Amino acid sequence: MAMCSMMDALLFLMWMGILLSLHAGKSDHEDYAMYEEETSLHVDLRRFTYIELKLITNDFQSIIGKGGFGIVYHGKLENGDEVAVKVLMETSIAESTDFFPEVQTLSKVHHKNLVTLKGYCQNKKCLALIYDFMSRGNLQQLIRGGDDYSLNWEQRLHIALDAAQGLEYLHESCTPSIVHRDVKTPNILLDKNLVGIISDFGLSRAFNDAHTHISTVAAGTLGYLDPEYHATFQLTVKTDVYSFGIVLLEIITGQPPVLMEPQTFHLPNWVRHKIAMGNIHDIMDKRLLDQYDASSLQSVVDLAMNCVENAAIHRPTMTEVVSRLKALLPVVSSEKLSVSASTGSMNPMDAEIRRQFQLTISGVSNEENSFQSGYGGGMSELIHLSGR
Repeated sequence: MAMCSMMDALLFLMWMGILLSLHAGKSDHEDYAMYEEETSLHVDLRRFTYIELKLITNDFQSIIGKGGFGIVYHGKLENGDEVAVKVLMETSIAESTDFFPEVQTLSKVHHKNLVTLKGYCQNKKCLALIYDFMSRGNLQQLIRGGDDYSLNWEQRLHIALDAAQGLEYLHESCTPSIVHRDVKTPNILLDKNLVGIISDFGLSRAFNDAHTHISTVAAGTLGYLDPEYHATFQLTVKTDVYSFGIVLLEIITGQPPVLMEPQTFHLPNWVRHKIAMGNIHDIMDKRLLDQYDASSLQSVVDLAMNCVENAAIHRPTMTEVVSRLKALLPVVSSEKLSVSASTGSMNPMDAEIRRQFQLTISGVSNEENSFQSGYGGGMSELIHLSGR
């Protein structure tokens, strides 16, 4: 009898636990529903509720990225479109300064090489940004993510051109001009056709016709930060040019912006050191297996080193960068075509990349944009490692 009473008591406690957990879940659900912000951001974008976020992410099931902003989840809209949902939860909302600038910026800019913001969630306990999903991840992952897949030389130059065109649009076609301020390989996303898409506009700033913006704190990421901006806090479009130069050097070398062994080197100084010790081919990513054109290599290295000049006045504009990359790519493509003709075979991925490039230089817009990790990027400690 005593045993039965004990079993009954245990069963009762178990059911009470289940009911309490269900009640707690319902309570949390109701709390989030209750705390939707009443005021709107006044942007021409869809506003999602927290309940809608749970639906499109299947209750936040699939994590595809993490960063300073929060966690990024894979999602699917009602029409079947895949999305990336970047979520900042209650504990970090008070510390966030990137959310509203990113919404404001991306609601106004539209370019095939800039990430598309499909909507946002503004809840007192949860902020979220909903983007197109990029199925190939980010440029850093493909450059340094292992030997399963390696970008060839032509693909790397196409992606560099894509990113350059996105920055040129921000600098030259937006009024006022927009400085991204955090250009880096994790913030260059890749769609299914390896088209480069610039993302993460949380640090972006517009500036006036004088092309200056004074800030009390330099923003950016370790290794990519413009030394002149770091020293003077005077922001110009050339700040992005410097960071793009570091990206170009990563594309060429496969190395990170700061190398730690056998001694600490900033990537531009490592490149100078290697070239001084031997020849320019010593800096190339070994995964390219010498399958690149030597003359185009020299031109791209020259361009990258122009971009990372310490003095902003000596750096090219992004329009000049785009022009120089476009001039290089037809040469690379034609040489590759002649090699392919002689071997009688062509990689389908290479053929698709060439088709995308032809669309780009002819001015035809590629409307297929799709999103993966690399969505979230936090601010890193700022250390000045540049110098000639």
